Amino acid sequence: MTATLRADAARNRDRLLATARLMVAAGDLSLQLNDVARRAGMGVGTVYRHFPTRRALVEALADGAFTALLDDARAASRHDDAWVGVELLLRALLTRQLAEPTFAEVISTGPDLDATPGTTAHRDEFGQLARTVLGRARRDGGLRPGLTDEDLRHLVCGIVFALRIGDEPAGRVDRYLRVLLDGIRATTPAPSDR
Repeated sequence: MTATLRADAARNRDRLLATARLMVAAGDLSLQLNDVARRAGMGVGTVYRHFPTRRALVEALADGAFTALLDDARAASRHDDAWVGVELLLRALLTRQLAEPTFAEVISTGPDLDATPGTTAHRDEFGQLARTVLGRARRDGGLRPGLTDEDLRHLVCGIVFALRIGDEPAGRVDRYLRVLLDGIRATTPAPSDR
């Protein structure tokens, strides 16, 4: 948010976000604004003043994960080894989506749905950083020829979906990430190199 909120308004916003986080943690991703208001013990008008749409609420909940992903992507873009940069970027993208379902929703949809300028700015910065990381890997001959950034985005979304099926998704991240990396690499290293 760009404007500074009065203390009572800031408390209300924090309470709404805390309520919505509890709903998400309980598996309720519908985040109907009337339901959030009821559970927070507030009038629906208060919710709509802070979050005029469900999407605005989801983006507010996802903001911390998006900010953390940007830190991860910056580190990946600065890594000396282009392929390690790809691995760091993809690992961060997978783990952040698993940890925060609202972030998974925001990152997997297009920018045309963004409700806030902050999310659009995050998305733009992430896109630029990802292009830098993937571009370096392409120039170094590390990425499979013909693989587009959009292909990779779809593959990551599919893996996040696959990880959410079944128990202990975090325990399968390394295995699924290794399969993805082996599949997108231009040349698969010999078994003795692994």
